[in-house]
Amino acid sequence: MSKNSEIFVVGYGSLLSGYGLLAERRGGASRLVARDVLPISIHNARRGLAKPSSHGSYLAMDIEPVDRGLPIKASSAADEDGIGGLLLTFDRECAPLIARREEYDPDAFVRLIEIADRADLPLGEFLMEIASGTNFDLLAYRMALRTMLDYTSPGYIFHPIEIDGGRIAIIAIGSGFDGSGDSKVVSRRQQYKMDRLLSLDESMRTELPGFDRAGQIGYFAECVLGGLHGVDVGDLASGFHAEEGCVLELAAHLGPIASGERERFLEATSIDAVQYGERFSRQRAASLLSLLKLAGVV
Repeated sequence: MSKNSEIFVVGYGSLLSGYGLLAERRGGASRLVARDVLPISIHNARRGLAKPSSHGSYLAMDIEPVDRGLPIKASSAADEDGIGGLLLTFDRECAPLIARREEYDPDAFVRLIEIADRADLPLGEFLMEIASGTNFDLLAYRMALRTMLDYTSPGYIFHPIEIDGGRIAIIAIGSGFDGSGDSKVVSRRQQYKMDRLLSLDESMRTELPGFDRAGQIGYFAECVLGGLHGVDVGDLASGFHAEEGCVLELAAHLGPIASGERERFLEATSIDAVQYGERFSRQRAASLLSLLKLAGVV
């Protein structure tokens, strides 16, 4: 069996919910179905809205290291110092779909996996060798990957992320404000002057051409829905005030889609109800609970 018969992906945005994985809001376009899932805690990281989406005129989630001199890591144990995520296992055949969803050329991603094959390494370990060789500098890593592949993306770039126990997954990090790894390829964040991560409320005041307010609300709902499964999305819900218009809009959107989320999640991750009960908690961050109450979910 190939060392890359399966691909491990860390989700931290719309990949946190069944609604997001199945791309329900977009009518199933960019739909992904994993073969397994585990909740994780992501360390040395903060997330927020910053990367202009390829699916509409709104901002998608991005993630950055808190300490840029250290790698982003993850653990399978819940940790108050981390932010919630999912470790998703996909069949190799899903590679083009994963790439397309992240605005990465599918042929280039397949080629990258084939290069890892020839090195007799799982994809994550192969990319980790490149990242460690650049001392985990994001731009230097992208430049090294661009040199090897003769390709880089203006959207997301796949970076390695170590999970405790030695497993190394990939995580999609926005082609940064500081560059895509190729001076001829302007990153989406650079193009739209997104030099920092934004909250939902801040995103509503951006001057994105043709900004889709409803699309922004709908996208953010995909992310915070992960909190229904005990994934810690408290960082996304913190600072919400019930009187803010965007919060009321978000709550109104959450109510209807939350009702079928558990069933969608089981379908999107290929686990059964017993596995779900063993792996996922019903505990929810206090900041998320107030949002869910506003939405009439709890």
